[in-house]
Amino acid sequence: MERTGVVVVGGGPAGMVAGLVLARAGVEVTVLEKHGDFLRDFRGDTVHASTLTLLDELGLGPSFAAVPHQLVDRMQVLLDAGPQTMADLRRLPGAHKHIAFVPQWDFLDLLADAGRREPSFALRMNTEFTGLLEKGGKVTGVRYRTASGETGELAADLVIAADGRASLVREQLRLPVRSFGAPMDVWWFRLPREEGELSGATGRFGRSDGLVLINRGDYFQCAYLIRKGTDELLRSEGVAAFRRRMATLVPWLEERLETLESLDDVKLLDVKLDRLRRWHADGALCIGDAAHAMSPIGGVGINLAVQDAVAAATLVAGPLRRGELDQKVLAKVRRRRWLPTAVTQAIQRRIQDSFLKPTLAGTSSAARGRVPRPIRLMQRFPRLQVVPAYLVAIGLRPEHAPRFARRAPERIERS
Repeated sequence: MERTGVVVVGGGPAGMVAGLVLARAGVEVTVLEKHGDFLRDFRGDTVHASTLTLLDELGLGPSFAAVPHQLVDRMQVLLDAGPQTMADLRRLPGAHKHIAFVPQWDFLDLLADAGRREPSFALRMNTEFTGLLEKGGKVTGVRYRTASGETGELAADLVIAADGRASLVREQLRLPVRSFGAPMDVWWFRLPREEGELSGATGRFGRSDGLVLINRGDYFQCAYLIRKGTDELLRSEGVAAFRRRMATLVPWLEERLETLESLDDVKLLDVKLDRLRRWHADGALCIGDAAHAMSPIGGVGINLAVQDAVAAATLVAGPLRRGELDQKVLAKVRRRRWLPTAVTQAIQRRIQDSFLKPTLAGTSSAARGRVPRPIRLMQRFPRLQVVPAYLVAIGLRPEHAPRFARRAPERIERS
């Protein structure tokens, strides 16, 4: 049987960062990614200020700067009177007073290139996790299947589940989960953007719907909020009805809505908000969305996942090298990351319950033509705008690269 030190299931941001940091500790690590490349649209594309600081510490700052991206230094709400700033990232401490929007495939390719420079790092594309290996109640490795249909087994001292909110590893571990529910799902699509139009991330809310426009250079990445479970019903109404609904919400986009040829151009995000009560089993650990599915509110899911990955790799690297990894060590990861996860989810739940749910039901103050109180406060006292900026762009308890993983700044040639 093949053997490695750590198997990371899932080649997303959490999995790739965990693999890179562990490899720099000298731990033999293998990342399994079921797809043949990272080219999938409408995945989380936000790289937050604390993650940008982490990339600097890993020596990847110059390489990231060479990747095409847009910097966002404010989050806004579009009212009839014009855009109003809700979060001013220019007030943040540190070198990065912004969030970067970068295609996730470019970000993951960069992490993969950095990982391949480490002799103990291996990335297996087209390799899908199919099951856990267990012995005496302990996870001892994984079963996998390649794109060509070949199957195999890979033994490991630790299996890290970084395979997202629909985690198959988490399902097989049968860990207890606490679900909070969500009042909405999200339709993702893109529309052309003209020079000089809205920058940053801007929300527009109507009497029973909402839209977020994210500046991606020559196009807007659009998130249209719909009531939970209404995807099939809305699709049955057809693309013309959707165009009319959008034109009512944001009239100046009306002509551009013709670029949506059908609702096949619109992708559904099934919003979940949950958290494992325990993140580990003997020989296995869940991080990122596999441990806590986040709402898209604030786009903080990737940031929390990356922070989980750094904390996990930092805590388990030494015990793995010494052959002393046990459940007590794995439990430390949840204890370290529980507070930022729980507080962030509590804020998201508050926003869902007090604003998004009544907005989609048509009973919010905005539906009655009134400007919501938080917006009025942010405009009256602009210094308050640093609070949401900090919570979104940096977050509670940002993690830093351990000393063994730090490198001097260097431009890595893209493979």
